[in-house]
Amino acid sequence: MKYALLIYSNAHAWDGLSEEERNAQMGEYMAISSSPGILGGEELAGTDTATTVRVQDGNTLTTDGPFVETKESLGGFYLFEADDLDAALELAARIPAARNGGGVEVRPVVEH
Repeated sequence: MKYALLIYSNAHAWDGLSEEERNAQMGEYMAISSSPGILGGEELAGTDTATTVRVQDGNTLTTDGPFVETKESLGGFYLFEADDLDAALELAARIPAARNGGGVEVRPVVEH
């Protein structure tokens, strides 16, 4: 089964880390990237670069930036193939954002 591990980061917590701590955590992210079962993943640009698209009454509406103010924002993801949810949860617990005031949402991927 494939799982999306959606990484929600707390920018304030990241900003509070020293350069040495940031480098160490980036190393952890890179190590996870090369873990068995990882099929891909990417870091996302900040929410201030986002554009939200909605269609109402046949009209396309766009909004710059995030729609709401949040403490956490989607900062990246991994796509992980594992035998069961427990393996995905175990990997998610290793992601630094999970212990830095953010969280990791683990979702099964629906395959058609």
